Amino acid sequence: MDSKHREILRSLRFELCSHAVADGLVPQYLYQEGILTHDQLEDICGQATSQRRAMRLLDILPTRGPKAFPVFLDSLSEFPWVQENLKESCKAGPASLESKSMELPANVLQKRPNDQQLNLLAGKLGMEWERVLGHLGLDHGDLYRCKIQHPNNLHSQVMEGLMKWKQHMGRKLGELQSTQGTISPK
Repeated sequence: MDSKHREILRSLRFELCSHAVADGLVPQYLYQEGILTHDQLEDICGQATSQRRAMRLLDILPTRGPKAFPVFLDSLSEFPWVQENLKESCKAGPASLESKSMELPANVLQKRPNDQQLNLLAGKLGMEWERVLGHLGLDHGDLYRCKIQHPNNLHSQVMEGLMKWKQHMGRKLGELQSTQGTISPK
């Protein structure tokens, strides 16, 4: 898959997961067109939730060759608004995707983070994610499971860790913001 397409899928990951793109006919179509193997299809369909199915699909898709992105676009006929958004992102180019800001207003810092805010943070943490999540209270076992569940996708590992943190210990965004201050931005 082209690096531009990989970047688009990564930057729109939260949106794609929220629309349940791995439910319905999308994975079946990708299998029919030879993008997914039977084992990959079973792996995706075997995930417990719609969000996890979408995350798994988005982990696998970039590894499936140059036809993967165009065929994925074709498969989204059930989700024309998502399909259109991906096409617009392709036309706009990666530079427009980088302009998203991570700055959070003070009143937002006093609330529990939502999934979109965690997704933005996941995109900024990079290789420091294990140290940050360890600082926030996740144990080594949780961090290891994040790495095993998403072996080839750093963003998915970070997002999984942040979701575990939110479920078990989710505090206010101010705590995440203060932790982020110790990390140099990319």
